[in-house]
Amino acid sequence: MAQQHSAEVGETKRNISSKKSVRVTKARRVQAQARIKSGVIDLPFLMIVMVLLVFGIVMMFSASYVWALYDVEETGGDGAYYMKRQVIWAAFGLLAMLFFSYFDYHILQKKAIALASYIIPLILLILVAIPGVGVTRNGATRWLKIGPLPQFQPSEFMKLGIIIFFSYLIARNYKEMKKFKCGILMFGAFLMPVVLLMMKQPHLSGTLLICAIAFVLIFVGGARILHFMILAAVGVAGIAAFVLYKVNVEGFTYFMKRIESWRDPFSDMLNSTWQTCQSLIAIGSGGVFGLGLGNSRQKYLYLPETKNDFVFAIVCEELGFVGAMVVIILFVLFVFRGFYIASKACDKFGMMLAMGLTVQIGIQAFLNIAVVTNAVPNTGISLPFFSYGGTALLMQLAQMGIMLNISRQASLDN
Repeated sequence: MAQQHSAEVGETKRNISSKKSVRVTKARRVQAQARIKSGVIDLPFLMIVMVLLVFGIVMMFSASYVWALYDVEETGGDGAYYMKRQVIWAAFGLLAMLFFSYFDYHILQKKAIALASYIIPLILLILVAIPGVGVTRNGATRWLKIGPLPQFQPSEFMKLGIIIFFSYLIARNYKEMKKFKCGILMFGAFLMPVVLLMMKQPHLSGTLLICAIAFVLIFVGGARILHFMILAAVGVAGIAAFVLYKVNVEGFTYFMKRIESWRDPFSDMLNSTWQTCQSLIAIGSGGVFGLGLGNSRQKYLYLPETKNDFVFAIVCEELGFVGAMVVIILFVLFVFRGFYIASKACDKFGMMLAMGLTVQIGIQAFLNIAVVTNAVPNTGISLPFFSYGGTALLMQLAQMGIMLNISRQASLDN
């Protein structure tokens, strides 16, 4: 009888607790909807994003029209071909940004959605790794072509997936983040397959970016510094071991060529170091104030990928040191304002989500500028809002919509 009475009391307590939890959840949803309706988006952040977008499209057009005229088979000889397509994607991206600015980001915190944000991109990465399925360019297999859809890189979706999923895990387990099992092992288990699949492509810059995002989220999420350092050391050692294995066992020379080109960009100017060499010439030709908008010489079929990874070199050549510093300052302001929004978020999930989205754009911009200036080996990474790429631009603007939604529900002192 005593055991039965105890069981009944326990069941009653669980029911009461469950009802309280439901009431709390409903109350939070009502509060969130009220904040969305009455809240104001962060205008300084929106202005920074819009300046980056417009500036990026203008510079991408300037950097791409010569190659568009040259590549007649793809563009039909239309010098504005790439710019027109980028503007169309930007229009869709702005619509996505508007939608997500009113889309309650707490919906992303639901277990099924958070898990799907990780699993779906992981499946796409697995498809890329299947021989004959992924699309190969310049010795790297990073793209997918599904039906009538344009080619895309699943890594773009994995960046957002890691941010959402890890933010969800941290918000759910933040009281346990000091424990090695919850603060390190759990995240390492989810990060490892992503790293292996990305390195198989190979996509070193994307791997470094995703790892950097994950490490920042884990650190800010409350993991012990000692545990965090262990994870970082294991991650660096793992990537280094993978590269050495590829080089020594499989004769994989992809990374070694990149490192050699980085160490001496003028060693093989007519072959392996051509791109880096032309990029440095473009940067040096710009001087303080540049040659003038549209007056680049290196974009006349000297510097490859001017519309993609090396658009910043054209910025330096046409607008000089001053123009380059404007771009850098804009990204610095973006990061500072993003961190400010994260610090004012109304809950842990919102804070981690804003932190991850800000870090992604900031680190990606830093890596691209470092590659273009030969501060790091050429790893093939685009400059957010500037580089040509429809799906990437659409994703970036949609993510900015999530940032604006977080700011709308936060307590900001503009």
